[in-house]
Amino acid sequence: MDSLQGFENSNANPSSTAFTPVFPASLSITAVNTNGNPMPASSATSPTTLSRYENQKRRDWNTFGQYLCNHRPPLSLSRCSGAHVLEFLRYLDQFGKTKVHTPLCPFFGHPNPPAPCPCPLRQAWGSLDALIGRLRAAFEEHGGKPEANPFGARAVRLYLREVRDSQSKARGISYEKKKRKRPPQAPPSLPPSNINHNQ
Repeated sequence: MDSLQGFENSNANPSSTAFTPVFPASLSITAVNTNGNPMPASSATSPTTLSRYENQKRRDWNTFGQYLCNHRPPLSLSRCSGAHVLEFLRYLDQFGKTKVHTPLCPFFGHPNPPAPCPCPLRQAWGSLDALIGRLRAAFEEHGGKPEANPFGARAVRLYLREVRDSQSKARGISYEKKKRKRPPQAPPSLPPSNINHNQ
């Protein structure tokens, strides 16, 4: 799986210790604990207080906020649309680690090419899909309305579908949803027999 680590490292500012995105006042990014009270800054950054998913979601949220601040002109979250989300996803491709073969490449459609090729590295579809899921959830957790969620825009869903289909063909990998295996069900137990044996 790809990560946004390259993006985060390339935009790191050594002189600042914390990133504060420019969000509208109605969208707060204050961390809260389980009883709903704001956590102190020291505990909010402690990796032991949040699950791996929650930590990744927080990093993704801050990364997107940083992208908005670095945008020219800078964007506020309230003015962000699905088009800006698409721009962000395309921008992330430069930090991808997944080889995506072009149609002219002799390894197009081969999942395990036998030799290197000059095809570009991209963000894998699975990484982008998971990223959008986390950002969609974070947007609503920080006060955004579901109907105004730019991460759930139709254009974003269509883009992810196109990326999935094109990468599936280029890499020779099927992205069909795996059906969950249900645990085998034990046959229903029969009630004990009450047959009287007359001799």
